[in-house]
Amino acid sequence: MNRSTYFNHIEEKLCLLATRLEVRGRLNILDLNLHSENFYLHLFNMLFGWELQNLNTVRQNAAGVDLVDTRNKIIVQVSATATKQKIESALAKDLSAYKDYSFKFISISKDAQDLRTKTFSNPYNLTFLPANDIFDIHTLLALIITMEIDRTKEIYDFLKKELKSEPDPEKVESSLTTIIKILSKEDWSQGVSDFETVPFDVEAKISYNQLNTARTLIEDYAFHCPRIDKIYSEFDRQGANKSLSILKRIRTEYIKLGSADSPDQCFFSIIEKVVQKIRESANYTPIPEEELELCVQILVVDAFIRCKIFKNPLGNNDARS
Repeated sequence: MNRSTYFNHIEEKLCLLATRLEVRGRLNILDLNLHSENFYLHLFNMLFGWELQNLNTVRQNAAGVDLVDTRNKIIVQVSATATKQKIESALAKDLSAYKDYSFKFISISKDAQDLRTKTFSNPYNLTFLPANDIFDIHTLLALIITMEIDRTKEIYDFLKKELKSEPDPEKVESSLTTIIKILSKEDWSQGVSDFETVPFDVEAKISYNQLNTARTLIEDYAFHCPRIDKIYSEFDRQGANKSLSILKRIRTEYIKLGSADSPDQCFFSIIEKVVQKIRESANYTPIPEEELELCVQILVVDAFIRCKIFKNPLGNNDARS
């Protein structure tokens, strides 16, 4: 692969990681944040030649500090919350032991561009330049894109190992077939009305429904839709219109959620609900959790693109109607 290809893979993995951290963080925030701290510890050591260590493995919830490099005199906070208040709260902790240290802030899921223009209360006078010392996915990608190919490959290899690469297309198709087979055996069409598909632009629909976080997932998995169509067609040739039944089930979960959740929460809640339904199915033969979650994500993205869930930007047709 050339440098551009490596970088595209790196961008995809970092953006998808940010999406998952933002959405799944609410499910198991402590374990997830600890994993993120360790991930960014190794990534930043590779990028900058630092010698960061995780303080939380030694002293749980160290005040205002997650990572420390005593040789280079750097302390770092890693956070899923990217606000001025969060940074000032960290700087206000007792950091007297870190006199003459630099303070860095890493936003693991949110865009931190606005924060880099602000001024912050810094009672212990740590070295902290917001424009240079607040990091997010975009700043990391801007750095990585300038690297030589050997260093880019090193980052790519690390991300591939740490985040695990997605299954190859044949593996995805096999897993999707298994999941669709399980779903096709359930009678999920009762009590759900028919619906029509109205043409629309996918990008317009994402923006219209304010799917800011789910956007990455939709864009990443949309290319699987022809595969799903192929599998649906094969099942439909064998008998009843099972593809319609599955799509109706996904739509039912969308309808049940109503308008209580934000659009992004609704999108990922549909995934969680369908995963739960599969696990509870009498026809379910357990498969690895990552494969199950991936397949359901792809199915929900496909339902979105087929306009079975969320509002159509043309004529404001809502799949709940």
